[in-house]
Parts: sequence; C-alpha cells; structure tokens
Amino acid sequence: MALDREQVAHVARLARLSFTDEELDRFAHQLSDILAYADQVTALATEDVQPTSHALPLKNVFRPDEIGPCLPQEKALSTAPEVEEGRFKVPRIMEEP
Repeated sequence: MALDREQVAHVARLARLSFTDEELDRFAHQLSDILAYADQVTALATEDVQPTSHALPLKNVFRPDEIGPCLPQEKALSTAPEVEEGRFKVPRIMEEP
C-alpha cells in the first residue's frame, strides 16, 4: 500500500502537525516503505507458530530471599527529622472526619 502526500497531509492536519512540502514527500515515501514491510510480515506463514509475549525467553534474575539481621529501631530513627511514639513523624495529609 502506497501513501501519497495528500494522505500524509490529511493525517498531519488531524494530528495538528505542520510539515513542509519536502517533508510531506519524504514522509509519504517512508510511510509507504513501512506499510510495504508490514505487508511482507503479514504474508509470512505463521499458522504453526505459537504466540509469544517476548522474542527471547525470560529468566528471573532476582536473588533468593535470605533472612538477615534487621536494623535496630533506634538506629533507623536516629536520623529522622521528627519521631513520635517510636515511628517516623510525617506531616498530616488528610483531615480527620
């Protein structure tokens, strides 16, 4: 499927884009090439190909969970600007009903 510059200009107007005549000609050619390539891809025999979500198999790269020493509460709160009842004190963002 080939696009002409009028079709590209129409789509550009719909998208509120402004192009020069040279750009319209260049984009018409480039978009026609893209559509021709898409036609080639759709012509492939893919009936026996299983659908996939990724081109390559995925591998989990996370490390296993390991229990380690916890940071003591006093040390965690030692650099907090404000502490209240053993917790970080932050500004209220919601009013009480």
